Amino acid sequence: MGKVYGYVRVSTPKQNIERQIRNIKAAYPAALIVQDEYTGTKMNRPNWTKLYRKLNTGDTVIFDSVSRMSRNAEEGFCIYEELYNLGVSLVFLKEPHINTDTYRNALTNGIPLTGTNVDYILAGVNQYLLALAKEQIRLAFEQTEKEVSDLHQRTKEGIETARLNGKQVGLKAGSKLTTKKSVEAKRLIVKHSKDFEGSLSDSECIRLIGCARGSYYKYKRELKADGTSRE
Repeated sequence: MGKVYGYVRVSTPKQNIERQIRNIKAAYPAALIVQDEYTGTKMNRPNWTKLYRKLNTGDTVIFDSVSRMSRNAEEGFCIYEELYNLGVSLVFLKEPHINTDTYRNALTNGIPLTGTNVDYILAGVNQYLLALAKEQIRLAFEQTEKEVSDLHQRTKEGIETARLNGKQVGLKAGSKLTTKKSVEAKRLIVKHSKDFEGSLSDSECIRLIGCARGSYYKYKRELKADGTSRE
């Protein structure tokens, strides 16, 4: 028997990942949850990549919606077909009509042939049903891509409207964006870097903290600008 996974992700800091987890657990209590959270990188989904590479025949992946799998229609449809052909079941709680079981039924449960001339018509009907199921899957991904595109456009227009009305948009010049991640990284830099209270080199600190090289040096500059130094 295959493994059952629930994949969840959020793409903005304001989204709550717990809602997706609750929805999946309500339908599949034993699902092993795999999650990716917003990191500031648009397509950074490391845990999905790991899960995707280790899926095997008989495994099941549950998504709260098709947008959690992919917001790009072409990529999403290719992944869907690849996993389907591998024998992985895909479940979309908000779009059950495109679950792989539905697609599989369209392939295997067509109208039975009769062994007569009518079979030409029945074969055509079966091909139509299969094409219809395939198109529904493609349309689901395309609709998600369109919704994201529309949202980005509305956000862009809203920012421009605010700017024209004289409102401050984004951070003021010279200000810093503070996040839990940056606060923790700075704490570790102060503790371990030889430029502050520790004894590790920059490369050793980067490996220890696990942040990007550019972010590491930016945090160091900000710490020095704030007057933090070796005591």
